[in-house]
Amino acid sequence: MFISIKDLIFLFIYYLLIIVGILISVAFLVVLERKILGYIQFRKGPNKVFFGGLFQPFSDAIKLFIKENIRLMKINTWFYYVSPMIGFFLSLIFLLGFPLSINMFSMNLYLFYMMSCMSLNIYVILLSSWSSNSNYSMLGGMRSISQSLSYEVVMFLIFFIMFFYVESYKLIDFFVYQENLGFFLINNFMFFILFIVMIAELNRMPFDFIEGESELVSGFNVEYMSGSFTLIFLAEYMMILNMGILFIYLFWGKFLLSIFSLMFVLIFSMMMILIRGSFPRLRYDNLMYFCWYNILSMVMMLLLLIFLMKFFLYLNL
Repeated sequence: MFISIKDLIFLFIYYLLIIVGILISVAFLVVLERKILGYIQFRKGPNKVFFGGLFQPFSDAIKLFIKENIRLMKINTWFYYVSPMIGFFLSLIFLLGFPLSINMFSMNLYLFYMMSCMSLNIYVILLSSWSSNSNYSMLGGMRSISQSLSYEVVMFLIFFIMFFYVESYKLIDFFVYQENLGFFLINNFMFFILFIVMIAELNRMPFDFIEGESELVSGFNVEYMSGSFTLIFLAEYMMILNMGILFIYLFWGKFLLSIFSLMFVLIFSMMMILIRGSFPRLRYDNLMYFCWYNILSMVMMLLLLIFLMKFFLYLNL
């Protein structure tokens, strides 16, 4: 199919606006988190830079990028510097198949594409921890990889259940099937299970074991500084917004450019922040038992139930 110069310019402007928009959203999400955590802990939070500390993330970003980047002696240099860039790039390309207000793009296998992007994040953590040549970063990396692999099994099974609902991997088909009734109202139990899994997958409290400061200092990113640390930080918060948008598409069937969708993404992000400020960190073995013995068994039973329902429905037809 022939693509004109005008189409290429349009695509470039479209992706540029998405990237700039998500980066600005991440900046204000950081302000929101620091303000809410401040009020939970009976303090003000950032309140000096501009009006009410609104531009605090921008000043922090400038400070981080102009900080000195010390050349460590025992690191594997190429992997050390490339792995944060790969993680940031994976968070950006996760947005490629999201329709905003109309079906501008439609991948036939978007669910597979999305799962591939999320699976590759494990290699970013592995490369970052291994290339740092630090015992603390390796310990944090091993924790993160085992945690992510465990909860990704449950998450991919839930996505498989969503496929049984629609029988399509195209994201646009979820809008068609939820035109009158959202999947949240049909199976809100699966919604809450996926929400818990996402908290563990995003390494947020109370499941942030890769950053157990009391025993790991700062997890796999303990040796990172300056711009490399900023890219890791941006990728983490960008995935929070990406998951909020994904919930909108999978469980409500709404386009992003609507008041309901924007409010839901805001509520989703605030729930992540409130959980971080309200719950203590769990014990690591309890987290793994909770995944393999509790959540996985419930999701497997739910998958079997949905499969039997579809099977008997086809028999009746």
